Amino acid sequence: MTTSTLPVSSPRARSRAAYRNITLWTLQGWIAMFFIAAGYAKLTEPMTNLITLMGWPAVAPENMVRGLGVVEVVLALGVLSPLLSWRLFRPILLTSAVGLVVLETVMFGVHALSQDIGLAVVNAILLAITVPVLLGRRKA
Repeated sequence: MTTSTLPVSSPRARSRAAYRNITLWTLQGWIAMFFIAAGYAKLTEPMTNLITLMGWPAVAPENMVRGLGVVEVVLALGVLSPLLSWRLFRPILLTSAVGLVVLETVMFGVHALSQDIGLAVVNAILLAITVPVLLGRRKA
């Protein structure tokens, strides 16, 4: 029994690479949309609304909540930065993805410890989307 590998330039390999690239860009778009919206809400909504929606801002200083909103928007834009130039902005994408994984992991722990299962599940789903982007894009 023999095995053969496809050359890198084969149509099948190119097709797989194209699908992988489209999938990663789709995931990057979802991540960016979520974190831009979440960050924008943290920056613009009154604290009473944020406390009603999420609960945890009740025990956090307002400056921290607003600062987290800025961080989320900046990291989300970093995930999309390679749209401008892949070669120049790929390191920003990778840094942003690492930042988001750290943020999501910390928030997963915070929500799990406070027994806020809904938000813990949201962060688990975000991790399931962000980790493949990080791993898929680290290979140039």
